[in-house]
Formats: sequence, C-alpha cells, structure tokens
Amino acid sequence: MDEHLTERQKAARIRAQLNESNARNEAARAKVLIDQFLEDAKAQGLAPRPLKATTMDGHVVKTDKVGWYLRTNHSIGIDTEGNYYSLTVPGSFMSRFKGVKLEPQLAPLVVGRGGRDGETGDLKEFLDWVLSGHIPQD
Repeated sequence: MDEHLTERQKAARIRAQLNESNARNEAARAKVLIDQFLEDAKAQGLAPRPLKATTMDGHVVKTDKVGWYLRTNHSIGIDTEGNYYSLTVPGSFMSRFKGVKLEPQLAPLVVGRGGRDGETGDLKEFLDWVLSGHIPQD
C-alpha cells in the first residue's frame, strides 16, 4: 500500500504516527496524575458536580458526565472515572434541551498547550488548584 505514496506522503504518515504515539505516551503519564487526583478528591470529600459544556455558539448545555472543571472558564473537565474532556462542543438546537454526550480525549500533561488565553500550565497544577478550591466548580 505504501508503494503508491510519494516520499512526502510517506514522511507525513510517519510524522502522524509519531505524534499519535507521543500523545498516547503523554496521556498515560497524565492518567497517573488524574488517578492520584481522584484519590485525593475522595479523601478530601470533594464532591463531583454535573459537568456542563458550552456550544460553539455560546449556549451552556448539560452533559452526560459528572466530575470537576479544571479551568476557571469551565472549558475542560474530568469525570469520576478519570476521563478528560473538552467542554467546548459543537451544538444543535436540540442539544439545548437534550444536552450532549461527551467523548473522552487523551489528557495532555500541559493544559492549554498552544492556547492564547493565558490559562495554560502543567496538568498537575490545575488538579492541585481544584483540590485547593481555586477553580470554582459551580
């Protein structure tokens, strides 16, 4: 199958495979931090809350998950199973009434990497901020 690809296409495929492998390795390391957070949250009695998402057109909608927000703007969250979610979602008219079903993403070690809004940093810091009450959960 690769014999019909140009050198540029082959190189692009290799880069994509390496990026995916790196993301999976990073997510595995992030999972260790998230699992520790779940233990600490339980020990502190930090109750999870129903997570809400914001649609691309700005409507706040309910989701099918319960957990904690990791950013003050509530754009990222984790659920009680340790899954990581972007809470900015495409929406439809019906999602305002029915809510949305979230799909987990690979958790990064650096939250907001490449972002422009200034709320970036190590995942561990964000998890610690949730535990210390610095990120509002309501």
